[in-house]
Amino acid sequence: MRKNVVISWSSGKDSTLTLLRLLKDPTYKVTALYTTHVKNDVPFQATPLNVVQMQADLIGLPLITIELPEVFPSNHIYQSTVINGLKKSGVAIDAIAFGDMFCNGIVDYRRSYIEPAGWECVFPLLGEASESLAADILSSGIKTFLITVDSERLPREYCGREYNKELLSELPPDIDPCGENGEFHTLVVQAPYFNGQINLELLHVEHLQRFSHQRYKATSVTNTSKSN
Repeated sequence: MRKNVVISWSSGKDSTLTLLRLLKDPTYKVTALYTTHVKNDVPFQATPLNVVQMQADLIGLPLITIELPEVFPSNHIYQSTVINGLKKSGVAIDAIAFGDMFCNGIVDYRRSYIEPAGWECVFPLLGEASESLAADILSSGIKTFLITVDSERLPREYCGREYNKELLSELPPDIDPCGENGEFHTLVVQAPYFNGQINLELLHVEHLQRFSHQRYKATSVTNTSKSN
């Protein structure tokens, strides 16, 4: 029997590639996505919740939204809030999947609060080289934009650019091609299993003390509405 898996969803390329991998895996049945948010935005990506809902609707999966009291709550508050939110969702859950790539202690951390709740932790991307994953993201047809840049690690001018071969070729040599060290965060607008796409009207780039955020107006266009 296939295991019901819920995917931790950030709105970016890593969680999208995780989704694609699991949809092809006969061991699992993807039953939902879940995202944590502070007020109306997903932390780091700064993706508005309504845009995350657009993604879930295009994929055709329910979205479990879990509100955090702040961006960096204590571990106890974060873990208990996530577990309680998942349990109250009413979604069948056997496993929780994450798009983590590096073996840097994150696996043990995830397992420390997911497994005591009775669920398996799944890491479809873990341990693969960033260069290989970046190539897989592009070859899979995932279209995504850099919407947050950490200016202490990457020039602000990269904010708002499409994630493609040209961008990867221009990244400084010390920058991970998947941004796995927090150099940048992305928003996916089109991918396999999306019944359409999200059109972005890029507005201004908001420069904060450390982070820059691409602001935009998003419109969801389904394949049905395209043909009408």
